[in-house]
Amino acid sequence: MLLNKKISIWYFIREIKTQILYMGIFAVSIGLLDLLPWFRKISLPLNIPALLGTAVSLLLAFRTSQSYERWWEARTVWGAIVNDSRTLMRLVTQFFPAGEHKIIKEFAERQIIWTYALGESLRRQPFSDRVQNYLDEHQIKAANIPNALLDRHSQQLREIAFSKGLTDFQQMQLNDIITRLCDSMGKCERLKNTVFPRSYSILLHTLIYVFAAILPFGLDDAQLAVEIIITFLIPVMFLAIEKTSIIMQDPFENGPVDTPVTALAQTIEINIKQMTGDQNIPVKKENSLYYEM
Repeated sequence: MLLNKKISIWYFIREIKTQILYMGIFAVSIGLLDLLPWFRKISLPLNIPALLGTAVSLLLAFRTSQSYERWWEARTVWGAIVNDSRTLMRLVTQFFPAGEHKIIKEFAERQIIWTYALGESLRRQPFSDRVQNYLDEHQIKAANIPNALLDRHSQQLREIAFSKGLTDFQQMQLNDIITRLCDSMGKCERLKNTVFPRSYSILLHTLIYVFAAILPFGLDDAQLAVEIIITFLIPVMFLAIEKTSIIMQDPFENGPVDTPVTALAQTIEINIKQMTGDQNIPVKKENSLYYEM
């Protein structure tokens, strides 16, 4: 997630440097082509490129809006995960019989590992040593590790319901929280696996280059440098907006505009350990970068 304190413009320039190069070559070529005798006779009303530019702007507005909606939904889902993790531990400490510190600690540790495992699996990274050691120690093997951890929650809850005498209401409350965590996990997986249609990007790129191709024929040929600069700058602005939306559309790509799942998992860990009386509470370090992971 980008922070306000140090947003690097060079990050975005690096992302679109290839498009900038292509558009620069394209703008110079079209500008020089417009000077040829046959092409000098072609003159388009400025309304025609303006109309196409308006169409591109509307398509970009839709694309950016949809990308931001995906990004914001991911942040909302992880906000719910933070709240449900706190609620789960609050109910566990409230419902379980006094003195069952071992069981409470098991739920707390498993929930902490679940948040880290979910973030790492969404980013398709290898599990960290901490997560992998926990999985090896408890012999958890599955295609979907976060789902397997929630299964362990449910299995232990069922065992405790019989052995410790939880009421139906207490068991229902705890099951409801686990269900909500599973729903949040499914929403994150949907956002990760649902790809924005590639045809939309192809259409936008085509329209941007068509706009750049006809724009010089609506401008005054007397000032070649100004014509080339305008033909270059406006399409590059369109390309930059589109690239921004492409970066935002996948909120779990391990990049600066990501949902900060690692930072949120650390927040959950600190909250859970404080709620359960654990003295080994990690200190959340301030991020020195211009983004938070």
